Amino acid sequence: MRKTIITVLAAFAATELMAIQGTISTETDSTTGDIKWQSRAKTYILTYKKGKTDLQREYALSEVAKLDIPKPAGYDKAIALVDGGQGAQAVPVLSKIVADYRMLVWDKPAGRYLALAYIAANQPQKAYDLCQDIIREDKEAAWSGDLAAAYWQSMLKLGKMSQLETLLKKAATSGDRRASAAALNLRGDIVLSAGESADQLKTALRDAYLRVALMYTDGDCVMERAEGMNKAAYCFEKLGQAARAERLRAQAKEL
Repeated sequence: MRKTIITVLAAFAATELMAIQGTISTETDSTTGDIKWQSRAKTYILTYKKGKTDLQREYALSEVAKLDIPKPAGYDKAIALVDGGQGAQAVPVLSKIVADYRMLVWDKPAGRYLALAYIAANQPQKAYDLCQDIIREDKEAAWSGDLAAAYWQSMLKLGKMSQLETLLKKAATSGDRRASAAALNLRGDIVLSAGESADQLKTALRDAYLRVALMYTDGDCVMERAEGMNKAAYCFEKLGQAARAERLRAQAKEL
């Protein structure tokens, strides 16, 4: 049950995380203020002003219909660094966002790119441990949403195939189009992890990357579709079809 308490700012001294400005919406109302996530209680604490009085509300996770949280400072620059192959430079910023925004929208997108930076640096165990820490708060993040694909990549690198297969099946049956597209891309990665013969490259194209490129045209699947196109381009390049590879890369950039 939600609680409304007249309080002072000093009352927050014992809370676990720093407050982040944002808006909590339930089925009946929306309130803007400073939001903190309470891990043990699985609740949000919202501080807001009514006149000169500081009020505090507690929301159970199940009550919250939507969270609106402004994009963290430095997020876009950090993502560009990871995409540009300079992930090591982005690690401090992304690590801080993951810590400060736990269960406040941006922990999973930042966690995805932080995990990818670790994987690119050949540190899949760090990527896996990071993802596990986030998933302890939100178990569905293991097979759905922003974090899942990077989590799966870490498991593939670490050879955790049984655990990975279980999550890919959950993703395929979850009804989440993004998760389904990401799972297909990962299927292609699994094929190529065993080798890159002509047959394996063609299998990855046919059963995974091209299916994502052609079938997942939803607006929500842009990231996964671009990934499928770029990975398909890699396969075509390996198969000696450079022109086709370049066309796919150009199309991916336009998404």
